[in-house]
Amino acid sequence: MTEDATVRDFDLDTDDLDPRDLAAGDAPAISLAADDTLDSYTRADLRKEELEIARGFENGPLWFYPAWAVTALVVWISLFPLTMSGHLNLFVACAIASFIAAGGFVTGHEAYHDNMVREGGKYRWLNDFTGTISCIPILLPYSVGKLTHIRHHRFTNHPEHDPDYEDWGNNFWHAAWRSWLGRQPRGAGSLAAYRRTLQAMDTPASRKALREGAIFQLVYLGTLFTMAWSGYALEAAMVWWIPRHVGLWFIRLSLSWAPHHPRKDQSRYGNARIMKSPIGNFLAMGMEVHMIHHLYPKIPHHRTKPAYFALKPVLEKRGVDCSAL
Repeated sequence: MTEDATVRDFDLDTDDLDPRDLAAGDAPAISLAADDTLDSYTRADLRKEELEIARGFENGPLWFYPAWAVTALVVWISLFPLTMSGHLNLFVACAIASFIAAGGFVTGHEAYHDNMVREGGKYRWLNDFTGTISCIPILLPYSVGKLTHIRHHRFTNHPEHDPDYEDWGNNFWHAAWRSWLGRQPRGAGSLAAYRRTLQAMDTPASRKALREGAIFQLVYLGTLFTMAWSGYALEAAMVWWIPRHVGLWFIRLSLSWAPHHPRKDQSRYGNARIMKSPIGNFLAMGMEVHMIHHLYPKIPHHRTKPAYFALKPVLEKRGVDCSAL
């Protein structure tokens, strides 16, 4: 299997399959948790209706994702000279850098799914470009993020095969504590799980991703050490070290733990949930309706909530718990 085929196979959303095939019997892709009385014809009709609605939210201009990624990177880089020269307060810089570090996941995430420019598009390179620059503040190479994220979609909530399974926790504070422990030098958190996943894949793409991860770490440590040696240890900590950890905390808790908790369901309609976030859908980066993303990864991030309300009547007929929203 080629490198590209590996990525595509992990990103299937079954759009090209016949609804009647998906509705037949107890196909695992169509798990009707609450209503087993629907016959195959009803299931097929619901699936067809669901696909038609979802496809209406997939297309449209997405130029603002790479535009935001470039803007964010320029602002983030500018924080270094601005703080080192004393023109910007360190706490203000830390807040801005933390926001950029966490928010970079949104633009990087769209790149993981090749949503900016689809296959065959003239400017397809924008996907890789956007993804590469988006995740620099959190020190995540695009190649590592893409391979492990697509793997997460294929094996969502699987204790052994989902790279994000390490984000589990009995509650918010337990998950926060586990996330911190997992980022220690000998920690066994999600970043260590990413490394194990790539090693187990053992493909040219995964080996390249591991090398890029090592290079990122060397550049990061070299930058922090050089700044500290030059008398800018506080600036290094407030612009990169602390914001990176704040960003990772937010991503792991709000974007991974919350929408998948308690990580016991691996079915198509149960591996992510509809929830009400205490910080609202915008600040939660769309995670209130994360189920929609797992059902249809080609729906852009900013359209997942409108798509959810359009799909809600169909999802309710399927037995999906939509009571939260």
